[in-house]
Amino acid sequence: MVKNVDLSLDTGLNTGSSNYEYVGARVRARKAKLFDDDDYRKMVRMSPNEIARFMEESEYSKEINRLGARHEGVDLIEYALYDNMARHFSDIVSWSNGSLRKTVADYLRKYDAWNVKTVLRGVFTDATVEEIHGDLIPAGELDEEFLDDLAELGSVEKVVEGLEGTVFGEALEEALRDFNDTGVLLPLENAVDRTFYEGLVKGERPAPESPEGVYTNFLRSEIDVLNVRNALRAAGSEQVDVGEYFIEGGDLFKKDELRRLVGNREELVNALRESGFGDSLADAIDALEDTGSLVEFDRALDKLLMQFAGTMTNRHPNSVAPVISYILSKEREVQNIRGIARGKEAGLSVEEIEEEIVI
Repeated sequence: MVKNVDLSLDTGLNTGSSNYEYVGARVRARKAKLFDDDDYRKMVRMSPNEIARFMEESEYSKEINRLGARHEGVDLIEYALYDNMARHFSDIVSWSNGSLRKTVADYLRKYDAWNVKTVLRGVFTDATVEEIHGDLIPAGELDEEFLDDLAELGSVEKVVEGLEGTVFGEALEEALRDFNDTGVLLPLENAVDRTFYEGLVKGERPAPESPEGVYTNFLRSEIDVLNVRNALRAAGSEQVDVGEYFIEGGDLFKKDELRRLVGNREELVNALRESGFGDSLADAIDALEDTGSLVEFDRALDKLLMQFAGTMTNRHPNSVAPVISYILSKEREVQNIRGIARGKEAGLSVEEIEEEIVI
C-alpha cells in the first residue's frame, strides 16, 4: 500500500527559522536525477516490463524491488511511481523548518484537491473503484482508505455527503445544487479548487520579492491557469456561468472581464493572445484556433507553469521556488511515465504516446 505524505506540523522540526538554502540545495540535487527527454523517448519504445526494469536502474530501484514480488507490468510501475513520489515529498517536509515547512505542507495539500476531484469524476462516469484508485495521487493528507471508501459510495451526492467535515465539505454542499441543475461536474470541481487556492492567497498581499511574495505570485499564476481552463471549457455554454466559478486571486483576468469573454470563444482566444500568457502560449493558441481541441492547449498550460517555476527559482533561489519547481517536475515525470506505460498497454503507437506526454 502506498503511503500518504505526512503533512503534520507538530514536531520539533517546525521550530526555528526557515532553512531555504539547505532545502533548495537538496531539492536541486534530486531534480537533477529526474528522467530527461531522451529517457522518455527510450521508454515509449519499451514494453511495460522493460520500463519497470529501466526504472529499477534509477531512483525508483527501492520501490521496484520492494513491490516487484506483488505486482508486475503497469500496476508495478504505477505503485512504484506514487510510492516514490510520496517518499520524496515526505523528505522535503521533514527537511524544512519554520514557515517553509508550513508552506510546503500547505502546497502539498493540492493533491487532496486532486484526489477529491478524481473520486467525483470517477463516480460520475461509473468507473470502478479499482479504476478510480489507479488515478489517485497519494501525496496529500486524505488517506487512500478514506478515498477508496468514497469511491465505493456510488453517487456524486453520497460522495459530497461523505466529505462533510473536511475542508472541502461546505463548498461542495453548496455546489451540489448547481451540479443537480446543470448535470456537469464543473461546479463541484471548481468548489474544490476554490477552497484550496483561495484559502492560501487570502489576506494582504506580501511584498513580491519576499519569500512569501514569491510563493503567493506562483499560486496566483496557478489560479490564472485554472480560470483560463474553466473559461475555455465553458465558452459558448448556456448552462455554465463562468463568473459563478471564478477563483479569486489571479492577475490575468478579472471576474467580469472573463464572464464577458466566455460568451464568445473567438474573443476569449484573442484576449489570451494579448494577455501576459500570450507569448508563451502562442503556438498552443494557434493550434486551438485551428482545431478547437483543448488537449494541446492544456499541455501548454502545464509547460507554462513549469517554466514559470523554473524562472522563479533562478530569480529567487532562497525561497520556496526550488521546492515548487521540483514538485511540478516530479509530478510531470510520474504522469509521463504512467502515460507511457498505459499507452503501451493499450496498444497505442509511439507517435500517439508522444503526443500525450509533456517533454
